[in-house]
Amino acid sequence: MSRKDSKGMFANVLGQMQAPAPAAPQPAAPPSQSPHLKKVADGIRQMQERGEILDRLLKEGDRIAEIDVDQIAESAIQDRFDGAYDDGAMAEILESMRQQGQIVPGLVRPLSDGSKPFQIVYGRRRLAAARELGIKFRAIVKELSDEQAIIYQGEENTNRDDLTFIEKCSFAYAQEQAGFSRDVICASLSTGKSHISEMIRIASVIPGDALRLIGRSPDKGRRRWMELVEIWQETQNAAQRVEASLTRAKDGADRFSLALAALKAEQESAPSRAGTREIHAGGLIIGTIAHSRSGSKISFNKTVPVGFAEFISEQLPHLHSEYLKQSGKAQ
Repeated sequence: MSRKDSKGMFANVLGQMQAPAPAAPQPAAPPSQSPHLKKVADGIRQMQERGEILDRLLKEGDRIAEIDVDQIAESAIQDRFDGAYDDGAMAEILESMRQQGQIVPGLVRPLSDGSKPFQIVYGRRRLAAARELGIKFRAIVKELSDEQAIIYQGEENTNRDDLTFIEKCSFAYAQEQAGFSRDVICASLSTGKSHISEMIRIASVIPGDALRLIGRSPDKGRRRWMELVEIWQETQNAAQRVEASLTRAKDGADRFSLALAALKAEQESAPSRAGTREIHAGGLIIGTIAHSRSGSKISFNKTVPVGFAEFISEQLPHLHSEYLKQSGKAQ
């Protein structure tokens, strides 16, 4: 049977398993919930989801090998947070591979640095499952440059759509730190340069330790993370405040919301000087002084002579010294 025919057969089988029962005069018997059929359907669906990339790789003449897990080095750049490897996520993969073996191969590339013969490009959870089960890892072996490897790594995860928004941000920032060009980063995440710039900004403002402490946040997208970034930049000692709030967090808590609430609470409790006050002289309003969290600003009306503004600027060093003396802050 040709590969094309087998894929068509798998699609038909999956369609029959998922199709609703036909209408009938009498109540239809409930569909079978056989665990065996469910495993077959899951396996076929998994093959279909990976089919496009696998077909492309195999058409290029690359070979599939079974490799000892100890011969495979980790990727240089991590694209997932550690939470992606939690017990719940791994249990399903372990059970599937225990019952059916490794249906879908991963992708590795040969290494020439002498550390280990191969490096994982994608399929890290399957590799972790193979390591725990004590079996060899099935993988396509392909010669890849650093740039090609990072694009394949990102492409597979983008097709699966299982990276969270902040994991993509962190992945993009790690690539930039490693010296990859914006073109490569865009290709690895299948998005444009403007999006990549925004993602890199988010991951660069919030330190990596804080990001990992907050976690994958699968239900938080761009808008919520931009909100966190903006308030992070306005809050003193933001990292320490987030760490303190999450240290006490219970298992399963919404860590992103706790972090955001901690920063908002700090801003609300801080003495607020926000507002604008008029400056009067001789019964006239000559300007305003405005206070905000980013600083204070004095603005003179256009009727005030430029010479007066220059005079004030010349007096500022002396006035500042007098203020420090009166407030006891002078050194």
